[in-house]
Amino acid sequence: MSRPGHPMKPVRKAVIPVAGLGARFLPATKSVPKEMLPVVDRPLIQYAIDEARAAGIEDFVLVTGRGKSAIEDYFDHAYELEAVLESRHKIQELAALECTNLEAGRIMYTRQQVPLGLGHAVWCARDFVGDEPFAVLLPDDLMHGAAPCLKQMVEAYRDLGGNLVAVMDVPRRHTDRYGIVSPGVTKGRVVEVKGLEEKPHPEEAPSTLSVVGRYILDPAVFTHLSRLEAGAGGEIQLTDALAKLVGTMPFYGYRFEGTRFDCGDKVGYLAANVVLGLERPDLGGEFRDFLKALDLDDAKGATRCA
Repeated sequence: MSRPGHPMKPVRKAVIPVAGLGARFLPATKSVPKEMLPVVDRPLIQYAIDEARAAGIEDFVLVTGRGKSAIEDYFDHAYELEAVLESRHKIQELAALECTNLEAGRIMYTRQQVPLGLGHAVWCARDFVGDEPFAVLLPDDLMHGAAPCLKQMVEAYRDLGGNLVAVMDVPRRHTDRYGIVSPGVTKGRVVEVKGLEEKPHPEEAPSTLSVVGRYILDPAVFTHLSRLEAGAGGEIQLTDALAKLVGTMPFYGYRFEGTRFDCGDKVGYLAANVVLGLERPDLGGEFRDFLKALDLDDAKGATRCA
């Protein structure tokens, strides 16, 4: 719980790493950043930004790489497009653009020149963060639920402080894909973190409780990231730096209420489109009728989209 005499600083800043190659979605990602792939009609990066804003985040830094200029353009005003839509009285279309225009000075970009891992990407944002607690959101993980995942975490963080990471159980055979928690005492949705291991072999994993793409971190993590020590896969791992903070300050996992779609995976990406499409009032009914009529064993099913 929060320590008496130590008022908790609010979480106002978010780091969003977007420098990844998106190799699993080639050839689409040859020219389109994976973070710009749409789920229904909004790109993945927009879902992350919207979730963060709902949690009270005011300032953003996107850690970019080569070929990511489309993301910067997306969050800029498209004056020609807006003028055409206005001249044609396309009110709904104009309204749809409003979420892409953040207040001037609230979104910044820094370049990760070499892809050295998630820990390195977060370290690139150190001057932006300063000495404040900050959030990290991985856009590949689309979190969906009645309450935004990061908002749930911010509310829990006010009582906990330190470091708070989103966690969920995964199949044991998949532990070598994630940072895995050595869990301590559990109280409600909050789990004490007694240790962290990056991508452990399933037979050696301390649990199946994995860290997924939402974090609220103390800036002390930069002390360890600044050493630029390579870990699993020869990359600078965020999990390794966080593991060194365990025992030095409060550290918890948060079992968020909702569903995580791994949109860095093709099946997860397709699932997100189906679930979110069905929930849309303007699309869900017709889409549901199509899915009910679709015979997945019938090749003619593909023609029914026409």
